[in-house]
Amino acid sequence: MEPKVVCVLLLVCVLAAGSLAQGMEGTCEMEPKERENCGYPGVTPQDCADRGCCFDNSVRGFPWCFHPRALGPDEEDCVF
Repeated sequence: MEPKVVCVLLLVCVLAAGSLAQGMEGTCEMEPKERENCGYPGVTPQDCADRGCCFDNSVRGFPWCFHPRALGPDEEDCVF
């Protein structure tokens, strides 16, 4: 492959990965009372992420490791 083609493919991959990461971030934004526990006592942020869950220990009395919010039908991810 020519170097230009490799550079374009690499750029597309980087942009797509960034778009996917932003989409996952948005699903973790929810009210603390909406959180459904996904962890266990003493779960670390890495263990939580390995389970595919969100981690936020800033709100006491609510799960710190919780399932991401499911996207509704009107909130589908658009990937170009």
